[in-house]
Amino acid sequence: MSRSLALFAIGLIFGGGAGFVIAAGNGVTFDGHDHGDPAHQGGTHAEAMAHDHSTAVDLPAGSDAPSVAIQLIKDPMAGWNLQVLPQNFRFAPENASAADVPGEGHAHVYVNGEKLARLYAGWMHIPSLPEGAEVKVSLNTNSHSPLMVAGEPVEAKTTAPADGGGS
Repeated sequence: MSRSLALFAIGLIFGGGAGFVIAAGNGVTFDGHDHGDPAHQGGTHAEAMAHDHSTAVDLPAGSDAPSVAIQLIKDPMAGWNLQVLPQNFRFAPENASAADVPGEGHAHVYVNGEKLARLYAGWMHIPSLPEGAEVKVSLNTNSHSPLMVAGEPVEAKTTAPADGGGS
């Protein structure tokens, strides 16, 4: 009987390991957030649509439309401090990945076209930037959709200066 239990345990270990390898090889994730699955791991259609990165939220232009400005400030110790100054927009980390609420969300930070981070506040330290690097910040809704005003992305860009001064 003990030999049967030992063989059973060995089978479970090897079978479970093989299952994980096969799942990982087919792009399945275990964090409950599979971007390849339209239903997001069994969620409703409304939940799937609420987290659609490809659909931009386009708002009309006007004095209450969101906008953003950025500034790079050389850190006295090392790297750069990025200041993000949104207008008519509130950072809402408590609502990340939830339903959209007008005028709130988060920002995405890019360096030379590659996403560096998601940002939920007005400041971020960037450890290093090559001279002439383009830094871009875009505003996004709670559901991660890009925010646009009159068809234009709500974003700001600057270039890392060589001399350490702000830009």
